[in-house]
Amino acid sequence: MTLARLFLMAGALSAALAVMLGAFGAHGLRARLPADLSAIYQTASQYHVYHALGLLAVGLLALHVPAGGALRWSGWLMLAGTALFSGSLYLLAITGQRWLGAVTPLGGSAWIAAWLLLAWAARGIGR
Repeated sequence: MTLARLFLMAGALSAALAVMLGAFGAHGLRARLPADLSAIYQTASQYHVYHALGLLAVGLLALHVPAGGALRWSGWLMLAGTALFSGSLYLLAITGQRWLGAVTPLGGSAWIAAWLLLAWAARGIGR
């Protein structure tokens, strides 16, 4: 499977999952979560969508530049960041287990690295 296909598919599936989980939070959990946990769930959903779009950007960029290590790592770090950041916040909101908040910055760090690597990979456009 090409890098472009891999991350375009991952981005599309991640976006679908973000919509499903967002709808579940908005409709299925609305009456069950206190306001603070509902806000945490909303943050998880919002950032999930942004980074699903980021995965699509990785896949689209892979169509235009050689699939080097920076682009590959960017995609994998976007996925890891989604699991760690959004995943930990979804679970924190549903379970109330506050220790899960300690995992969240790891996901944020993965996302920062992913975006920096994506910028590095994009420098090859038009060469």
